Amino acid sequence: MFKILMFPDSRIFQAENSKIKKEWLEILEETKKNKAVKERHKKEEEVPNSPVRPEVSTNPFDVDDEPLGSEEVVDLSLEWIQELPEDLDVCIAQRDFEGAVDLLDKLNEYLKDQPVSPGVKELRAKVDERVRQLTEVLVFELSPDRSLRGGPKATRRAVSQLIRLGQSTKACELFLKNRKAAVQTAIRQLRIEGATLLYIHKLCNIFFTSLLETAKEFEMDFAGNTGCYSAFVVWSRSAMKMFVDAFSKQVFDSKESLSTAAECVKVAKEHCKQLSEIGLDLTFTLQSLLVKDIKAALQSYKEIIIEATKHRNSEEMWRKMNLMTPEALAKLKDEMRSCGMGSFEQYTGDDCWVNLSYTVVAFTKQMMAFLEEGLKLYFPELHMVLLESLREIILVAVQHVDYSLRCEQEAEKKAFILQNITFLHDTVLPVVEKRFEEGVGKPAKQLQDLRKSFRPMRVNPDSTMSVV
Repeated sequence: MFKILMFPDSRIFQAENSKIKKEWLEILEETKKNKAVKERHKKEEEVPNSPVRPEVSTNPFDVDDEPLGSEEVVDLSLEWIQELPEDLDVCIAQRDFEGAVDLLDKLNEYLKDQPVSPGVKELRAKVDERVRQLTEVLVFELSPDRSLRGGPKATRRAVSQLIRLGQSTKACELFLKNRKAAVQTAIRQLRIEGATLLYIHKLCNIFFTSLLETAKEFEMDFAGNTGCYSAFVVWSRSAMKMFVDAFSKQVFDSKESLSTAAECVKVAKEHCKQLSEIGLDLTFTLQSLLVKDIKAALQSYKEIIIEATKHRNSEEMWRKMNLMTPEALAKLKDEMRSCGMGSFEQYTGDDCWVNLSYTVVAFTKQMMAFLEEGLKLYFPELHMVLLESLREIILVAVQHVDYSLRCEQEAEKKAFILQNITFLHDTVLPVVEKRFEEGVGKPAKQLQDLRKSFRPMRVNPDSTMSVV
């Protein structure tokens, strides 16, 4: 549709398609130009040439003639200028934002470097009112109340027009507010599954995919506005906090096992690494937000292991393990091999016997599991927490065997206890130190010092080692 003003009336016509409409508008524009040229020539022919030169004022304070001169310089009688305010109204009503901004750009280009006359001021006032209305409509388009199903691309049209209007800061603010509401809605609508790990997989897919799409769309929309990038980084941190709140509520507040928590954190870290492909690394932000919950989980699980170890120690009979079947023995060998205890074979005997105490074997498996899960959760801020937890767990076992060796009177049982001590000192503790160093990237001096202070006496079973 297009409107033609025929003073004092106006008429609206409808074309079959945009191509025919464009042809009509081009013909009308050409006709108006020809008519304006003919009328100008006619006026020039009617006005006789005057030999009298106009007087020029020499008064420096006489500026009354300047506006008149300006009125003569800036031609505001062109029909497209006269129709501009109403054309802007039509574009806004029809949601033709691009057409409205194109008209404004055309006017600004026409008035560029022109003196400001009263006529120009009046026209600017009318146009500014339309610009305000257009801005309000574009702001509403970006409000979170609008549909969020279209994703970041759905905001591109309104954002690009706001930027063209010179309001990139407002466009950036509204775009990020819109995306925050979209992420919140997506997380809220995610159904909590019975399996925590399954829920975390879905949560990570939704959140990090949305974050990646938002980052790409932001880079496309605000490529020429580098000052807006800091706002996006701040927004990303706040979005990550929103994600961690949902993550921690499901993983840590529900008291999941350490192995489940470690797997969930591992999934989140892997998704974080994908963002580094576009230059956005939020791994440190994720870690700093999770450090409190992970620290509490490590310390809680440490206490569980210590209590379980003390309970087993209280029932210790210092007898060899009898696994009854070759299958059970083979399974134990596989478990110890997976823990890194390559020399465990030398402690197995004939007929499914193991020359170690059940308490020491159970302690070894539980501590190595704690170490592996702790390494999955590890980042530098948790170094001392993990190290001290390992040291406390090891001390419980070391103090138990030391006390048992001191109190035992039978030579045969003393020899068996000493054999368990040798297993802990020569096999278990070196594996713990090596695995910790591999996972962390630097040796653990505290664990080395603990092993050095824990020295079994092989020659004289009546002697005992010192423990600190």
